[in-house]
Amino acid sequence: MKYKLIINQNAEEEIVATVHAPSALTQQIENLICKFSGADSVMGYDCDGMQKLEFSQIECIAVINRKVTAIDVNGDRFTLKERLRDLEPVLPSYFIRINKSAVANEHHVKRFDTTFSGGVDAVFMCGYRDYVSRRCFAEIKRRYEKI
Repeated sequence: MKYKLIINQNAEEEIVATVHAPSALTQQIENLICKFSGADSVMGYDCDGMQKLEFSQIECIAVINRKVTAIDVNGDRFTLKERLRDLEPVLPSYFIRINKSAVANEHHVKRFDTTFSGGVDAVFMCGYRDYVSRRCFAEIKRRYEKI
């Protein structure tokens, strides 16, 4: 397999892959290219003003008190102006939906805990926890079974 990267600031960006047959690798490459929008951060607002939040530093984005809130690795909460449904297509593929009103950075999920009522909670590195809906948990299990 050959790999060639040509950086030319004057040319239009295009990605061309020549393969013998589709495979898991070509599907991953296609998913990566389709999901990449060029954005790697979002602006978050708190009482001190606004701050640029890198996607890799966000543990969870959830609707809390009817506001879209990003929780970073330090546990700090930032209000976002975008709606969750508008953010979801822009987020990298390592963000997974955990319930109707939250998406999680799977790299920052410490563990999944079961509750006494039979539900499942996602526990994050910063200590924040949120419930995982049954439908989303089934999808998460399917996702990890493929690995």
